[in-house]
Order: sequence, then structure tokens, then C-alpha cells
Amino acid sequence: MAKINENFLKLPGSYLFSECAQRTAAYSEKHPDADIIRLGIGDVTLPIVPSVIQALQTAVQEQADAETFRGYAPDLGYAFLREAVAGKVYGVLGCRIAPDEIFVSDGSKSDCGNIQELFSEEAKIAVCDPVYPVYVDSNVMSGRCGTYDEKEGRWSRVIYMPCTAENHFSPELPKEVPDLIYLCVPNNPTGTTLTRQQLKKWVDYANEHEAVILYDAAYEAYITEEEVPHSIYEIEGAKTCAIEFRSFSKNAGFTGLRLSYTVVPKEMKYGKASLHDMWARRHGTKFNGAPYIIQRAGEAVLTKEGQKETMEQVMYYRRNALLIRDGLLSAGYRTFGGVNSPYVWLKVPEKMTSWEFFDRLLDRVQVVGTPGSGFGPSGAGYFRLTGFGSYERTKEAIERITKTSDLC
Repeated sequence: MAKINENFLKLPGSYLFSECAQRTAAYSEKHPDADIIRLGIGDVTLPIVPSVIQALQTAVQEQADAETFRGYAPDLGYAFLREAVAGKVYGVLGCRIAPDEIFVSDGSKSDCGNIQELFSEEAKIAVCDPVYPVYVDSNVMSGRCGTYDEKEGRWSRVIYMPCTAENHFSPELPKEVPDLIYLCVPNNPTGTTLTRQQLKKWVDYANEHEAVILYDAAYEAYITEEEVPHSIYEIEGAKTCAIEFRSFSKNAGFTGLRLSYTVVPKEMKYGKASLHDMWARRHGTKFNGAPYIIQRAGEAVLTKEGQKETMEQVMYYRRNALLIRDGLLSAGYRTFGGVNSPYVWLKVPEKMTSWEFFDRLLDRVQVVGTPGSGFGPSGAGYFRLTGFGSYERTKEAIERITKTSDLC
């Protein structure tokens, strides 16, 4: 009889966003005429910008001609995209990242979930709390997290770094030294950030203890404050301790096209092992490359016109986030984020759980968000709303919330 990976059986309940979808679907079935506004998952709503559509159309036509047809992509990704990223993303930030240190893939979620394969099953992880669920769940699947305490909502071998209002949602250096440190900046779900000075402490800490920082920069396009770096490689010493994940999903609307890249510097060596070479081996073995037409679309994002058009969309979503933040503040809610991030993190009413507020919001005003408790123990009592909807629907959602007195 085949033996299964029993670590999958340790995962509690369903995936956070699947549970939200199931509850919303159940409500819709009972109330088929309900006008539901979804501000839960971080999916974009604006169409792909014209310059990228043109690049896609051109690439599709190339696939119809034997002389320009492309099949399997190179392991690391096409040189035209990796060179564009090296120069037009990292070069403009003053970061020296070589094209062959950039690995193109089909999504940061995939890479964040797969990167832990490079490390021992005994490796200890540290995560911000609250945290994007994939960081923990992917390590649970590998057997790295120990046992789960349902009452506390914690895994026995995970080092949780509380991010609460008391510490301004900035994690403190853990006293118990981890092997892997997950940082998401700007943070999902809290929408908060780390300054250069704060991030330098993390880089120094990781180098001192030979730990690896797994740095998710999926939302860097939403940074507005100068003291917040757009890449961890802006920090001296980061190339010897940090792997950075980047995505085209939230800065260019590629949630349906799927394109990202991960940077693994060649300086990252532990003993005789090169993490760069290990990831290259893993990438070549398990991944056949993002499609040629999608990589051409990514290249178009990094052109002058593409940057202009996509930044206009980013500013649109920023405006939505500020609309949510300011509207809730005026109604007396305690909110965070919404400045360097498309997400707004709010404190739910007293004596109410995150899931109770989810159900109340859906039932009373037909607005869907994401319960904070689904992001970890410190997320209990909080709630996330996203600025990725349309401006009109976002405005209507906030009006419904702020004008309804029985939500508390």
C-alpha cells in the first residue's frame, strides 16, 4: 500500500482564502439577489495596460511563424527579461544584481512555497505574526513545523515574531536563533513596512548567525515613503544572506498571466553549498519555464511606456486603499496600513472574533474581507480589506460599513 505524506494531514482546516470563498458562496446560495462587494483576496480588477497587450499580441504572432516560434524557455528565463530586470529594476536602485542571479518563474507564491526545499528538514523557521499563510503551510508539508496547538493556533517548531499595534507591527529580532527568516515588506496582511535602519538590523543579524532571510517584495511598487527600501539589496550585506521574491501580479496586474522572479545571489554560500547553484538545479529539474509570450509581456512592463501605464494602475489601487483607511478612521475604526500598501488592517469591534466580524460584515452589508486570525495567532481580533477593487465599488463598500450602526 502506498504511504502518504502525513504532514498534509497536520494542516488545520482549509486554506484561508478557500474558507472565505466557501462562506461567501454559501451566503450567495441563500441570498441569490445579494449585491456582494468583494474586498477580500488581493486580486486586481483593472485590465492589462495597452503596451503590455501589444507585446502579448506581437509574441503570439511570433508563435505562428516557424522562424520566430519558441518552445521551452531557458531554465533561468529568457535573457531579454533577466537583463531588463537587472538593469531597470535593480540597476536604478543602485543594486548590483547580475542577470544570471535572476530566476524567472510563474509566481512568487510558488517560489515562496518551494524555496524551503533547499534546506534541511531540521531547519527552524521564523515568521512574522500575522503572516501570509503560504510561508508556514509549505513548511508544514515538509514536516518542519512540529505539532499544532489548536487552542493557541501555533506550531511547536515555528518561531513566531508578534507584529502588533504595541510594536507598530514591526517584528523584533528573535532571541531563539532561526535558520530561515521570512519577511514580507510591505507586509501582507498588515500593510506596514520596515525602514532602511530597521532592515539593516535584520541583515546584520542574519549574517552574524548564518541565517537566511526569505524576503517577499511582492508589494514594493506601493511604497511611498523614502525611508522604506524597495529591495533588501539596497542594504549593505544583504547579498550574503537574503533571497528576494518579486512578482508582476500586483504592480502590473499579472494575476491571470502569472509571472515573477526570484533573486539568489552567488555570494550565498553555506559551507561548500551554493544556494544559487542549488536553486538553479532545482529550477531546471522541476520547472519548464514561464511561457515566452508572458515573458515578453514582462519585458514590456519594464519599458518607459509600460512603467508609466502600470504605475497609473498602482496609484489607482493606492487611492482605493486610502479611501478605505480614511473612511474607516472617520467612522471610529482603528486602522493600519493603506499608505505603503494596497491593504488596510483594522481592529474589529470589541468582544468579536475575526470570523464573527467576517460573518457580520457579509450578513449586514454584503461586504467580504479577510479575517485576521487566518494569518496567525496575532491576527486574532483584526481584519484585512484590499484596495484592489474598482474605485466605485470600494467607495460603496465603505459607505455601507460606515453608515451601518449594528456592525459592532
